[in-house]
Amino acid sequence: MSSKLSTFICQNCGSETSQYFGRCLNCNSWNSIVEEIKSKRSKYQEIKNSKKSIPFNEISSKKISRFTSGFMEFDRVLGGGIVPGSVVLLGGEPGIGKSTIVLQSAGKISLNEKVLYITAEESLEQVKIRWERLNQNSIDLKIFAETNLSLIIEEIKRLNPSFAIIDSIQAIHNHEMESSPGSVSQVRACSSELQNLAKDNNIALLIIGHVTKDGALAGPKTLEHLVDTVINFEGDNISSHRLLRSIKNRFGSTFEIGIFEMLEHGLREIKNPSSVFTNKENISGVTTTITNEGTRPLAVDIQALVNKTFYSNPRRTTTGISINRLHQILAVIEKHVGIKLSEFDCYVATGGGFEINDPSSDLGVAISILSSLKNIPPLANSSFIGELGLSGQVRKSNNLRTKIEEAVRLGIKNIVVPKFEEELNNNFQNLINIKEISNIKEAVDYSLSK
Repeated sequence: MSSKLSTFICQNCGSETSQYFGRCLNCNSWNSIVEEIKSKRSKYQEIKNSKKSIPFNEISSKKISRFTSGFMEFDRVLGGGIVPGSVVLLGGEPGIGKSTIVLQSAGKISLNEKVLYITAEESLEQVKIRWERLNQNSIDLKIFAETNLSLIIEEIKRLNPSFAIIDSIQAIHNHEMESSPGSVSQVRACSSELQNLAKDNNIALLIIGHVTKDGALAGPKTLEHLVDTVINFEGDNISSHRLLRSIKNRFGSTFEIGIFEMLEHGLREIKNPSSVFTNKENISGVTTTITNEGTRPLAVDIQALVNKTFYSNPRRTTTGISINRLHQILAVIEKHVGIKLSEFDCYVATGGGFEINDPSSDLGVAISILSSLKNIPPLANSSFIGELGLSGQVRKSNNLRTKIEEAVRLGIKNIVVPKFEEELNNNFQNLINIKEISNIKEAVDYSLSK
């Protein structure tokens, strides 16, 4: 016995209610609730299931076999390559280059694997124009322009590719549902169907998704829980650099990044990203820190400008660093270095606008601020690593060995780090001068002494 009923679904968070509200009770967003028709099935409907539970020791262990995406940077973010049967969600702002990187990757994969590219937003002719601009080669790449989910599933089953691409999930619709394409119900249902198809047929599936005005992936949160890997493609309209960042990864580390440059003929991967975010200048207000993104150490310049203020409330502005982190660092400097900063405006920015989440960059921020205030260049050819504690101490940093190795690779001669128990000096003897410090006062005396 089945019938239809009306339900009201928030298009922002996916919560369901039995009646209409002007504001969602879950996420508090206004005018986001839309009425949708759902089929009601009997709760006593029998479900036949031939599968049974088994103990862990009867499960056979299999080594994960991957195939390359055609980009080393893309493979790094994925955890070493594409896993057959996995589902990857790629999100990013309009025009950032999602379709470009996916089409380039599809062309490279098709040289060794069977690939199906499903375009739901563009015609075949429009995709061909981009293909010719990218100047790609392919052997076994098929293009299919369709928005109907049933026809897409039939085509995937017919071809049985190793890798399938959906561009994009918001443009696909299930004709059995009455809601419009891109709605929460459509995105959830279509993603679930495609995920089951990929798992049952061991097909690697990449789904392109839109983002909201806030930069979050559009659609219900269950979409991110459903897939194996969630990747954000980041960048801006001014810079040609693009960042590929993993937010979730069941087959690798999270917050791993890959760096690309957008050129006339497509994206080019940058294999030495530290060169993008550092200039190796020895001027006042500029220091270099080494941060970890996933498993990769990156050298990034930190720039500071401290200027006398003419207002009662000094300005605090950051780019690439949390504003709350800056306030905390300024408080530590005032308390433990004895310099009053409440009379100065303070502007801090990272090289290239790179977003730093690693707290070991605190020491570099503090030295750049004091260097700008005193108009004294910091210690030449140096890097600063360490997290500042509220009592003024410099706390230990994670992955310190890999950060020192990156500094050596870049030709940095001096590195200021917190005290450590390992005997690292012997390992890097004659390669780099390692200065161990225990508090912010020691770091200032060593780094800014003329």
